[in-house]
Amino acid sequence: MAQGQGDYRILHEAALRDYLAGIADLAATLGGEPASWSITEVGDGNLNLVFIVEGARGGVAVKQALPYVRLVGESWPLPLSRAHYEFLALSRQAQLAPGLVPALLHHNEALALTVMELLEPHIIMRKGMVAGTRYPRFVDDITTFMARTLFFTSDLALSAAEKKQGIAAFAGNHALCKITEDLIFTDPYRIAEQNRWTAPYLDALAASLRDDMELHVAISRLKLKFMASPEALIHGDLHTGSIMVTDSQTRVIDPEFAFYGPIGFDVGAVLANLLMAYFASAGHERSPGERRAFEAWVLETIEKLWNEFARKFLDLWRTGAAGDAYPPSLFAGEKGAARLEAERQAYMQRLFADAVGFAAAKTIRRIFGLAHNIDFELIEDPRRRAVSEARAVRLARTMMLEPEAFPTIADVTAAARKLRDWQPEFATG
Repeated sequence: MAQGQGDYRILHEAALRDYLAGIADLAATLGGEPASWSITEVGDGNLNLVFIVEGARGGVAVKQALPYVRLVGESWPLPLSRAHYEFLALSRQAQLAPGLVPALLHHNEALALTVMELLEPHIIMRKGMVAGTRYPRFVDDITTFMARTLFFTSDLALSAAEKKQGIAAFAGNHALCKITEDLIFTDPYRIAEQNRWTAPYLDALAASLRDDMELHVAISRLKLKFMASPEALIHGDLHTGSIMVTDSQTRVIDPEFAFYGPIGFDVGAVLANLLMAYFASAGHERSPGERRAFEAWVLETIEKLWNEFARKFLDLWRTGAAGDAYPPSLFAGEKGAARLEAERQAYMQRLFADAVGFAAAKTIRRIFGLAHNIDFELIEDPRRRAVSEARAVRLARTMMLEPEAFPTIADVTAAARKLRDWQPEFATG
């Protein structure tokens, strides 16, 4: 249910209680008297308020956009329309990948507020990985989510008119795109007020990023692809902080950055966060080598993630393609079928190269930009944290500048494995 009446106001506990009590379906879901409902603000992200509301019968999650970046404050205003685009994205994702996003219960566009099912006992995947937890369902679920949401919103599955209508529906989400364009593709490579890193250990590395013109060219090419390649409806912020998990379930949340962009951006974002979890793991050890089994699982997961995504995406293309790209009439007969299959493989190789580059960009921004990962941040000893971060950056720089050195996902994991015990100069000096 979507509502657009009323003026925007920030709903803190009392006002939120009254609002939910006035929605009959939600009040019934919660059960009991509104005065008895437990309301807890749990938002640990950078932009929004998030509440868990629990009653006698059940619970819901409530997300409300703020008119500014929560991490920074009112000095950085942000349009409330992002809640509208998040609602649109969740609705479309629910159609394409049922059971892999939270159920939508209520939306009020004027209040920039969405009520969703309460995911319990799910936790943010990033928190679980910091603790060294393995998730056996993750690869199958996230690759299904990515393959279906990306393929079925692309020109491979849609008519040209349908695709352009999709692009138009999300074109207004440019303020969120601008955040990505600045914080991922620009600020880490220049002096920017909101940049930060593990000083003083990474000072020289930060300076080297600002002076590396080859890296500036590489990141700018990736930025151009992000800005100019509306290949599919992408989540736009698909990291382990936007995935909630249990041993048996996976749910993707928070697609407020959604727009039509390059497919490799979503895939690269997940790969980057797994690589960062791998490099951060050593910093969370209480005794040498205790997390080696977990780290092996992470590298195995990285390989399976790309391989399973590619397999599922190609299967959809082979069996579910009805889009205006690659018209079947041009690929009739055995000769045409063989040539089209070769083109599919070439397409996936280009997509993989994009994912490698975007993974590198996402890694560098999380170490030198505004918003960081708890994977690294929760390593208490700053020198130890910086060592883990330096290893991740060393790999990321190579991935960005020499993508041809990584023709397969196994090449990425092999390079990560070689850097697991590499010591930067500041660690040995």
